[in-house]
Amino acid sequence: MTFQNILVPVDGSETSYAAVDKAIEIAQAFKSKITVVQVLTLDPYIAAEYISASQTNELIERARVSIQATLNEALAKFEGTGLNVESKLLEGQVVHSEIAKAADEIQADLIIIGSHGRTGLKKFFLGSVAQSVLGSAQAPVLIVRK
Repeated sequence: MTFQNILVPVDGSETSYAAVDKAIEIAQAFKSKITVVQVLTLDPYIAAEYISASQTNELIERARVSIQATLNEALAKFEGTGLNVESKLLEGQVVHSEIAKAADEIQADLIIIGSHGRTGLKKFFLGSVAQSVLGSAQAPVLIVRK
């Protein structure tokens, strides 16, 4: 099995950057293309005009700038690796759904995602994006813990 297209969701955490490190390792072995993504979560009540009429919203624009900075940090980790890497800022209401949809769109052979490894009540209340991606994505998912 070879991995031609690898999707790596990031959120700026050390755990997501551990997934970036693993993606570099695997991509170098298979000469894979990497797409780094982060999701801008749009609350339908706050972002109604933005979604329906393409109007700007100051909160959304600040979030967009912050997410782009995180994507740029992730891209910097790939410098000097010789890998083909691009980034995408995704928008949607459900993070794991947007990640799974992006994986389908780029025909990802593998998704490499970090997980904080929460258990018990923390997992119940905070949820797990990694676990939700695992359940909803068509591509294989490699979960990396720091």
